[in-house]
Amino acid sequence: MRLAPVSFIKIVSVILSASLLSACGFHLRGDYSIPEELGTLSLTSYDQYSTFTRMMKSQLRVNEVNVVPPSEDVPNLHIVGEGLRERNLSLYQNTTAAEKELTFTATYRVTIPDVGDKTFSTSVSRSYLENPLTALAKSVERDMIEDEMRQFATDQIIRQMARLRSDIKAGHVLTQEELNSFDEQVNGNSQEIESTE
Repeated sequence: MRLAPVSFIKIVSVILSASLLSACGFHLRGDYSIPEELGTLSLTSYDQYSTFTRMMKSQLRVNEVNVVPPSEDVPNLHIVGEGLRERNLSLYQNTTAAEKELTFTATYRVTIPDVGDKTFSTSVSRSYLENPLTALAKSVERDMIEDEMRQFATDQIIRQMARLRSDIKAGHVLTQEELNSFDEQVNGNSQEIESTE
C-alpha cells in the first residue's frame, strides 16, 4: 500500500481548515462589515492629493466600497484634517531627545442623505528611539512609522463607519442617549433569542 504524498495531505488539511473556519462565521482581522447603505460613497478631502487621502481611498476599495464622484444622493466621507504631533519621552545626558512619541490624528465627517452627518476623529500613537549618530536611518524609520500610523488610522475609520448602522436604521443621526437605548434594545433582543433556544 502506497502512502499519499505529504504535499497532498497538507493541501487537504488547509482546505478542510478553511472550510471549517468559514462555516463558523470566522472573518479575518480587518474584515469589517460596512453597512450596505455605505457600499457606494464619495470621498472628499481638504487635500485630495495627500498621502492619507490616497491611503483612505485604497482602504475603501479593499473593503469593497465603490468610490464615486460626489453627488447629493450619494453618502460622502470627507476628511476634514489630519495632523502629526511629537513629544519627547526621554532624554540623553546631554539633553538631546532619546525617545520620541508621534501621534497622528485625523478628523472626518460622514454624510448620509436623508439621515444626516456625523463627525469623528481618530488618533494613533507610536514611539521610537532617536539616535543622532544615525540621523539618515532614523529619518527613513520615522517616515515608515508615519505611513504605518496613517494606514492604521484608515483601518480605524473603516471600523467606525461600521458603527453607523444604528443611525441608518433609525433614519437620523442618533444622540448619545438614543444610541445607548438602541444598544440596550439590541442586547435585550439577542438575550431573548438565546433564552428561547
